[in-house]
Amino acid sequence: MKKPSNLLQSVIMDLRVREERGLKTYGTTMDRTDLTQKEWLQHAYEEALDLALYLKKLMTIENELPISKVKYHYREE
Repeated sequence: MKKPSNLLQSVIMDLRVREERGLKTYGTTMDRTDLTQKEWLQHAYEEALDLALYLKKLMTIENELPISKVKYHYREE
């Protein structure tokens, strides 16, 4: 196998750092077994909502527009 790209190596490092931070903050890793599948889905959903907010914010900055003027552009495949 060829050497992973720099981008992949950077993401792997980010994941390691994030896990260490989670361990320090919450005292556990993703190996925890105290959450139900429904609770895991809720956590993932909340993270996805946060991502949508970050992306929308960046779109407003990129376009130098107020939020009300940033439109969703549907692209047909």
